[in-house]
Amino acid sequence: MRVGILGGTFNPPHLGHLVCAQEAYLQLQLERVMLIPARIPPHKPIDDEPGVEHRLELCRLAIGGDKRFTVSGIEVEREGPSFTVDTLERLSSEAPSSELFLILGGDVAAGLPQWRDPKRVLALATPAIAGRRGTARKAVERALESVSGGERARFFGMPRIAVSSTLVRRRVRAGQPIRYLVPDRVAAYIEQHGLYGGRASR
Repeated sequence: MRVGILGGTFNPPHLGHLVCAQEAYLQLQLERVMLIPARIPPHKPIDDEPGVEHRLELCRLAIGGDKRFTVSGIEVEREGPSFTVDTLERLSSEAPSSELFLILGGDVAAGLPQWRDPKRVLALATPAIAGRRGTARKAVERALESVSGGERARFFGMPRIAVSSTLVRRRVRAGQPIRYLVPDRVAAYIEQHGLYGGRASR
């Protein structure tokens, strides 16, 4: 099975995440895309952290009944920082016949050589990189060429969607609507639980 892995804080998940998952699924001919919220990102703190269980539930609500997508709590259940190599090792051991594709934005992919054990990461999964303004494809290719396995990288196109989790949280704090930026069920959950310091109108 060809499985896409889309990790992140998902704080909260928004339509940009879902479009990225959809385009990877379509263009790379995947059979499933798995969203994996990080418990503790190793490279940066989580702003306005509502709690990892909330972020996991928000991901489940975001994908709704879309059979192309699934959500895994593999990093939520593991103590300590959420290193990608540990996640891929476990996924590979649990489903050794699956072909894994690690879905990344161009800016993140450019920093992959600085990750923990990047060579092993690329041995376990093919990098699948979304086109993103602000990070030149050549710069990403040069970074990946420095790691064995980086030459297998696949690039896929994605429409520009200027939505970010930071924007969503800021609008919630300001009492502004977040409908059409996140799935309706995500907006309802944020309002119901009073996440991010406000109750944005739906």
